[in-house]
Amino acid sequence: MGHLDHTAFGWLTPVLSYVMACVGAALGLRCTVRALTARGSARRNWLITAASAIGTGIWTMHFLAMLGFAVSGTEIRYDVPLTVLSLVVAMAVVGVGVFAVGYGRNRVRALAIGGLTTGIGVASMHYIGMAALRLHGSVRYDVWQVVLSVAIAVVAATAALWAALNIEAPIAVAVASLVMGVAVSSMHYTGMFAVSVRVTPSGGSLPGASAMQFIFPLAVGLGSYLFLTSAFVALSPTARERDASASAQRLTEGAA
Repeated sequence: MGHLDHTAFGWLTPVLSYVMACVGAALGLRCTVRALTARGSARRNWLITAASAIGTGIWTMHFLAMLGFAVSGTEIRYDVPLTVLSLVVAMAVVGVGVFAVGYGRNRVRALAIGGLTTGIGVASMHYIGMAALRLHGSVRYDVWQVVLSVAIAVVAATAALWAALNIEAPIAVAVASLVMGVAVSSMHYTGMFAVSVRVTPSGGSLPGASAMQFIFPLAVGLGSYLFLTSAFVALSPTARERDASASAQRLTEGAA
C-alpha cells in the first residue's frame, strides 16, 4: 500500500483551499440574495453568476487541496478532459439547485430539491476529479466514508441555500460563508480519507498532465475570476439602493 500524504506542502494547500471555498460560498450567497430581489432576466443572470461562483469555488478548493496530495512510490498525473468535466458538472448541477431555489414557489420544497441537487453536484465534482487521477497502481474507497462525504455535501449545500433565503446582512453572510468553507473542506477531506492506494511499481510514463502543468494555472485563473466577480458584486447596487436612488431622483425632479 502506498503512503498517502494530504499535506505535502504543509498547511499551505489546506488554508488556500479553505479560503477559496469561503470566497466561492460568499459570492454565491450574495448573488442568490440579489437574485431573489430581482425580476426577469436580471434574476436569471444573478442565478447563473451564483452557480458559476459556487461551482468554481468548490472546484478550485478541491484541486488546490489536491496539489498537496502525494502517494509514496508513484507520481500523480491528471486526465485533462475528466478534470475539465468535473468543473462543468459542478457548475451545471449546482446551477440546477440554485435555479430551483431562485424560482421555487414553495420554499421548503425548493430548499429540499436545491440542497439535494447541489450537494450531489459537489460530490460528483469531487469523485469525477478523483477519477481523473493517473498513478502507478489502483485506487480504492471505503464505502461508508464515501457515503458520509456525500451526506456532508448535501447538508452543506442545503445550509448554504437556506442562508441565501434567510440571511441578507453582509456580516451574517460572511459568517455563513466561513461555516460553509469548513463544511466544504470537511466534505473534501472526508472523501480523501476514504481513499487507499495499492501501488504497482513501474518505470513507465503516466498519461495526462501534472498538477503544476495544468491544475495550478487553471486554479489561479478561476481564483482570479472569483475575486474579480466578488469586486463587481460588491460595487453593484442592491435593489434597495436602486429604489432609494430612483426615489431620490424623483424627489429632486419634483422639487425642480
